[in-house]
Amino acid sequence: MSQKSESAKRIVETAILIRRVEERIAAEYQNQQMRCPVHLSIGQEFTSAIFSAVYRVGDTALSTHRAHAHYLAMRGNLNRMIAEIFGKSTGCSRGRGGSMHLVDLEVGFLGSSAIVGNSIPVGVGVAMSHKINRNGLVCYVFLGDAAIEEGVFYESANFAALHKIPVVFICENNFYSVYTNLQSRQPVGRSISNLVSSIGIKSKKIESKDPIKVLDEIEKLVEHSRTGLGPVFIEIETYRYVEHCGPNPDDDLNYRPEFEIKNWQNNDFVESLKIFASLNNIDSNSIQELEKSALQRVEEAFSKAKNDPFPTLDETLNDVYAGVRNE
Repeated sequence: MSQKSESAKRIVETAILIRRVEERIAAEYQNQQMRCPVHLSIGQEFTSAIFSAVYRVGDTALSTHRAHAHYLAMRGNLNRMIAEIFGKSTGCSRGRGGSMHLVDLEVGFLGSSAIVGNSIPVGVGVAMSHKINRNGLVCYVFLGDAAIEEGVFYESANFAALHKIPVVFICENNFYSVYTNLQSRQPVGRSISNLVSSIGIKSKKIESKDPIKVLDEIEKLVEHSRTGLGPVFIEIETYRYVEHCGPNPDDDLNYRPEFEIKNWQNNDFVESLKIFASLNNIDSNSIQELEKSALQRVEEAFSKAKNDPFPTLDETLNDVYAGVRNE
């Protein structure tokens, strides 16, 4: 199989897995066994699917509150992620982080955060360590359009540009911060990627919807950072189908125009995978096998998580550090 075909298959496999995992979380959430907030990526699979074919083993990443897709794209352990959401001791954060605080050092996923923009300076610091060690690795920092409104982004971006730090900012612009659209938060007509470019960072807004073309574009941008030429910023427009936080559709709130929702759903990336696969020499039987495998993995992960133990009292004190005051 050619490199292009292997990348195409990985993109398809990752997109299918993310969609099926998130759908199962949404279906199970009402059972009240997952006692943490969840921010799902149903509708936003495109970015993570491409990312899964870009990053190299050894690269690192940090993410936002909407982190499931990024973690899975890095070949994070599905069983450990689901166990974490159920609050079990077998979770990737030992059951104490939940959906918004995933950590898996084995795959280089160094954390996600509930605080908007919080992981940005941490990611720049991690990328700085890559530069110091001269290891040819990069750190990916995922952020949303609202993080551009945080002061810490500008401070971090300026520092990264000044020191030519190998950090790759990936901005998933889904146009909304909870219920507030982009036009109500940022000046009309302002381009996020152009704004970041003015700071001195090589920036690109991805326009194409062709996964292979986008993969080629992003690989070139990452190589810019990997070879010591400095940070890059990648903006990708995307769209979530369910509520900001939670498993349900919230179209009844009318904060998003119906035509906008329909337009994105009519051009759904996951639903178009069969066409993409056929154009990249992936036969329909392979698609069916990937679907079957994803559903089986999801079923096994949920079954295992439900039967795994909760942390004991002693376990909850592991890795907890506190100063002791002597009177």
